Amino acid sequence: MFTDYVKITIKSGNGGDGAITFRREKYVAAGGPDGGDGGRGGNIYFRVDPNANTLIDFRYTKKFKAQNGENGSGANKYGKAGEDLYIDVPIGTIIKDAETGKTVADLSKQGQVELILKGGRGGKGNSHFATATRQVPRFAEAGEDGEEKEVILELKLLADVGLLGFPNVGKSTFLSRVTDAKPKIANYHFTTLEPNLGVVKAKNGESFVIADIPGLIEGASEGTGLGIQFLRHVERTRLLLHVIDVSGIEGRNPIEDYKTINEELKKYSEKLSNKKQIIVANKIDIMQDDTGLKELEEMAKKENLELFKISGVTGEGVTELLDRVTTVLKTLPKEDMVEETEKVVYTLEEDDGKQEFTVRKEGDTFIVEGKAVNRLMGRINIDDNESMYYFQKKLKELGIEAELKKQGICEGDYVKMLNWTFEWYE
Repeated sequence: MFTDYVKITIKSGNGGDGAITFRREKYVAAGGPDGGDGGRGGNIYFRVDPNANTLIDFRYTKKFKAQNGENGSGANKYGKAGEDLYIDVPIGTIIKDAETGKTVADLSKQGQVELILKGGRGGKGNSHFATATRQVPRFAEAGEDGEEKEVILELKLLADVGLLGFPNVGKSTFLSRVTDAKPKIANYHFTTLEPNLGVVKAKNGESFVIADIPGLIEGASEGTGLGIQFLRHVERTRLLLHVIDVSGIEGRNPIEDYKTINEELKKYSEKLSNKKQIIVANKIDIMQDDTGLKELEEMAKKENLELFKISGVTGEGVTELLDRVTTVLKTLPKEDMVEETEKVVYTLEEDDGKQEFTVRKEGDTFIVEGKAVNRLMGRINIDDNESMYYFQKKLKELGIEAELKKQGICEGDYVKMLNWTFEWYE
């Protein structure tokens, strides 16, 4: 089975908690705080596996989670960092954010490794919060939660040349003649249900990869049949060979077939429709009437398109076509199909000036939510006075107090942060 589209959930590891401990030694009556930091959570990476050519394994495993960091301990001992998780994918895999559709990474190079999710930071131990006036801090930071995302994996075939055309026009026969690929071949439509790849070795020793893209039909760009899945693979190719049946056996009109396929390409992608094409008039060995071929030749001449007449069965004209393809490919540079500006990496960075909290009012209660709140509440001990002084100070520093006042909070109103509700006073 060829699998080229899956949706999975990935989660980086949680950071370990900082420790709340105090130095206890013989002859030391009251040692200071010595709580160690928690270890960071494991990151999630995607890397190219040279031996993989399908996403089939992801059909059965849908969730991937990196290891959590360990908690800190006394004597300023740091917790162990969580082990990073590497997810192997075939070359040509594109990773997208399932929610926004934005491209996260394009793994199109051998040996490529991409960091996708950073693990949560480890919490600081209480030794970090000791000051001249706060000598016995009974609070520490909780580890930060890892990030969880739903992502889409799309596999786009990496081929130099793509074979386009309606079902049963002879693409599979042509591919089997010019490569060692062994696609299914039969006299009925939609024989090809998955793309087939083969390597063409030209007589001058050069080679290129050619892909038989499954038959397209009208409406493919809207998803008719398996249209969208098939068109996805055409994007990676540098040159298109548009195979058209000119035998007249099935009563097809070569001009209409050519225009219909190109209209679907244009609907799907303007860039795709502008790729260089060579028209391949196939099945000339069983051609009953040359009217369709002549019309196709006239159209090609008018639109300045190259046209080669071949027979995939007898091999007539195939060598000349391959020679021309080899020459043309030298003039077509390889390119990344994803612009660098589109790429994003999910990270859990330090505050960068952005407001990482929201405030909304429900009745007489102001609910404060967001990453900044989660981090703050993870280091607060509500039973410790010094911890509460620290809490009030951070409310001002983070801008939470200013936002509450902006929204009209008054003494006697309630504030809820995570699962803790307290009464507001000046």
